[in-house]
Amino acid sequence: MIPCEDKVVVVTGASRGLGAGMAQRFAERGLKLGLCSRSAPVSLVDVPPARVVCRQLDVRDEPALRAFTDEVATQHGSIDLWINNAGVLDPVVFARDLESSALMEHLAINVGGVLSGSRAFIRHRAAAGGGGVLINISSGAALKGYAGWGAYCASKAGVDRLTECIQLEEAEAGLHAYAVAPGIIDTDMQTAIRSMTPTQFPMVEKFIELKRQEAFNTPAFIADRLLAIAFDEGAEPDSVVLRLPAEKQRKSPS
Repeated sequence: MIPCEDKVVVVTGASRGLGAGMAQRFAERGLKLGLCSRSAPVSLVDVPPARVVCRQLDVRDEPALRAFTDEVATQHGSIDLWINNAGVLDPVVFARDLESSALMEHLAINVGGVLSGSRAFIRHRAAAGGGGVLINISSGAALKGYAGWGAYCASKAGVDRLTECIQLEEAEAGLHAYAVAPGIIDTDMQTAIRSMTPTQFPMVEKFIELKRQEAFNTPAFIADRLLAIAFDEGAEPDSVVLRLPAEKQRKSPS
């Protein structure tokens, strides 16, 4: 693992699941952190308060996000890596039952929130003289449709295309932008998926089988991979949109 001590990273959606797990791993590796989420961000035991800025905010609230960015920079210095992780799965319904208002709410979080975070980071890096790494958390659902996941698939495809546009627009300023599908993690979202009926989500058995095999990527594994993407020149991807490999070998169905 490359040394990353004293790099500054922001993680949105850092209250639980992948965001909280990445925050814990980043703290273990000595990074300075800015953590935000709609509910209180994860509490990091044994991490000096001076190394973490935590704020409870909605990524759709751009003034609050700008203030948070400024606070992180004031306490830690320039932000090196920004990870837009905040997102939702709901509503899980077939398109025939998907209300426009529910879709707009979903897109406002999953795409609008990514745009807000990206814009805050781009402006911050411009004021700092350019550079920086932006990672937007995507999903394999961006690449193919799943019955019942119309909103989620559309939003993650939107994140991929938005990230590609950002890279084209900001390359001259030295910014590197990536949309990264982290693989499947055993979070509260996965628990909710496994609780669905086949009528609600026809692919549910696939996710139940993943749980039987415990064939998940861990947040620590993902965090280390993202740090390599951001700071290891030898691991720099050759594409903007990418998917992390599986941490564990999955067994073929018998």
